[in-house]
Amino acid sequence: MRLGILLILASLLLNMQVMANKGNFEIATFGAGCFWCIEAVFNELKGVESVTPGYAGGTGSEPTYEAVCTGNTGYAEVAQIVYNPELISFAELLEVFWKTHDPTTLNRQGADVGSQYRSVIYYHNQDQKEKTEYYLKKVDESGAYENKVVTEISALDKFYKAENYHNDYFENNPEQAYCRFVIQPKVDKFRAAFKDKLK
Repeated sequence: MRLGILLILASLLLNMQVMANKGNFEIATFGAGCFWCIEAVFNELKGVESVTPGYAGGTGSEPTYEAVCTGNTGYAEVAQIVYNPELISFAELLEVFWKTHDPTTLNRQGADVGSQYRSVIYYHNQDQKEKTEYYLKKVDESGAYENKVVTEISALDKFYKAENYHNDYFENNPEQAYCRFVIQPKVDKFRAAFKDKLK
């Protein structure tokens, strides 16, 4: 009897600890071309708890992949990143964001063309807004890119999760042509540049 009560108490304490830890997480929302690429990169970072592909920045409710792909909805393909700020900072996420896509091409990443592929950061609070504006200015001033950075900075209004088959797309479809010829080279470059930040 006593053992059963102790086990129940231990389970309750563990659940309380898990809930307390969840309260420490923060959220970032980035658009940098195809959300499969964003998810594949950010999933590998230490301190990132989860990455969810989705849509933001458009008009109308319940966007679908087919509708967003037309480029007529105003929505961008984005990824919502849940992270532990004690292990990785928002500034570090921004560094990965700007170094793993071309933020100087308007509404385009490689062969993916349309406003749904725009470079965009949807901030969740004033601190994220200020940090994003500060670091965007620094990136522009650094001369890292030949052309001006065109990354959009907007407040997040609403985030819609993408259809379930987009989750872990790269991991689940490694032999698919887009994964092999677009995502894999991007992930390889990312791993080489950020090996100290990998899980």
